[in-house]
Amino acid sequence: MMKKAILIVQLNTRTVSAVNVQKILTQYGCIIKTRLGIHDGVLNVCSDHGLVILEIVGSKKENNGLAKKLGALKGIKVKLVELPFN
Repeated sequence: MMKKAILIVQLNTRTVSAVNVQKILTQYGCIIKTRLGIHDGVLNVCSDHGLVILEIVGSKKENNGLAKKLGALKGIKVKLVELPFN
């Protein structure tokens, strides 16, 4: 059975943590297949909350490593979800 790994990253201090999040995502760039970033920003007003949804294709160890590094950052919550596909 094939599995899809989705990593959901909630940023509660986006303006402070975005640089460190980006550094980690760049470090793991080879296992990131799809990336979607969402935040409530309109013109000159940007929200400090954001959401990044990643489809990751690394080994279980690599996927967990990415989740652990991001989760160690202040103001970041991470959820790794594995979805089975037939």
